[in-house]
Parts: sequence; structure tokens; C-alpha cells
Amino acid sequence: MSDPTGDATGLIALTRAVSPTLEAALVSHVARQSIDMDLAVRQHAAYEALLTELGATVVPVPEAPDLPDAVFVEDCAVVLDEIAVVARPGARARLPEVDAVAATLARYRECAWVEGPGTLDGGDVLVLGQTIYVGRSSRTNDSGIDQLLAAVAPYGYAVLPVEFGGALHLKSVCTALEDETLFLDPRRVDVTQFRECEYLAVPGDEWPAVNTVLVHETVVMAAGYPEAVRLVESTGRAVRAIDISEFAKVEGGVSCKSILMWA
Repeated sequence: MSDPTGDATGLIALTRAVSPTLEAALVSHVARQSIDMDLAVRQHAAYEALLTELGATVVPVPEAPDLPDAVFVEDCAVVLDEIAVVARPGARARLPEVDAVAATLARYRECAWVEGPGTLDGGDVLVLGQTIYVGRSSRTNDSGIDQLLAAVAPYGYAVLPVEFGGALHLKSVCTALEDETLFLDPRRVDVTQFRECEYLAVPGDEWPAVNTVLVHETVVMAAGYPEAVRLVESTGRAVRAIDISEFAKVEGGVSCKSILMWA
């Protein structure tokens, strides 16, 4: 089910259409590759359909055909039950993506904004209960982290910086299967930075599989990583793997293409 009006209730997923300029999306840790645009559009439609099947209502953000990275809506905001913090992407070319996402979020949440010189990408932000871990990266700086803390501290959240390497965002190397269990690559992020969390270590050559998203009780993972899928399934969790090959070419993962929140 899709709700273009923004009147959805329950679990909603903000998504944004694939720009025809996706091939020009920013890359920093991978070599640039040609993208099959027809396949990318089909893959994104399948992603939205899976979210719907798993019980989320898809709410579209207005299309932005001239913004190559616009499909990666996660980077534009951090959404909690109490407030939405509108991010300020660390790549200047992505700043125009923010306004339409913020306008859509404003139907559901009071919004606070990260201001310059702060930068914050939502892909660097991992929320575990009342603790928010934020990766220091080329896209997220200390001012952005401090502004996030100022916005969320009144609601009882702690914000802790995390160091990592070898990838674009913190969520490229670590996501949460639930509030107390992480799925991560210990070669790229030190698990001791996280408070009292259990974790699963991804099989070494399948590390991109750690970028997951939890939809109700189902872990959505990228297809093509069979050992990682078996590892998560071995814990008794339900897993759905989906092909996002064209988005992976520009460092996109399954979490990047939606903002999940309760309405």
C-alpha cells in the first residue's frame, strides 16, 4: 500500500523515486560503474513492494529527477518517536535533497534542523533504544553530532560518537538486528565502542551484507551474500534478501532507501 497524502498510520516508510541521473551519484569507496537504469527502477519498486508486504505503508517524497542521490532518503533525517532531526548532508551536492524530505516529515513530527558548519548524514546514525551512535566520517562532523545531541537530549537520548573505517557510513559497517544485537564487520568498527551489545560478526568477504533494515520482525538484507543470510537465519530471525545491485554500485544499501518510523 502506498499513501501519497502522508495520512498513514502505523509503520510508515518514506521513500523517493530513482533519479534518471543515478549514474552520477557520488562514490568514494568504490570504483564508478555503469548502471542499468531500467533494472534500478525495477529493483526500487520491488523494495517498496517488500516494505508494503512486511506491513509498512510507503509514503513517497516528491521526486527529484535532477538530484542523483535523492533515492537515498535515509541521509536526510534522523527520526525518533518524539522528534525528527533534519540532517545537513556532508556532500554539498546533496543539500538540495533535504527540503522535500523535511516537508514530508513535518506531517508526522516536529522538526529540528542541523545548521552549518555542522554536517550529518543519516547513514552515520544508529539508534539503539535511548542511545544514538553516530559515526564520525567524511559526511558527519563533530558540530553535526553536537547539534543532534542538543536536539534529542531533552527526550532522554544519549549520543555517542563512533570511529570506523573502510566505508562511507557507519551503517555500511554496522546495523542493529534489534536494540541489543548488532550485525557488524569487526575489521571496520570496534565493537567495544557500543554499550553492552551482543553482536554477530559478518563473514569477512560478505561485509556489505551488514547494512540491513528491520521491518517489524523481519530483517531485510541485500541479496548475494548467502553466508551472511544463513548466519542471521541461524539466530531464529526471519530474513528477506532483495537484489539492490544497481544501488550498491553507488554505495547504497537496503537501509539507505527508506526512513522507517511510527506514525
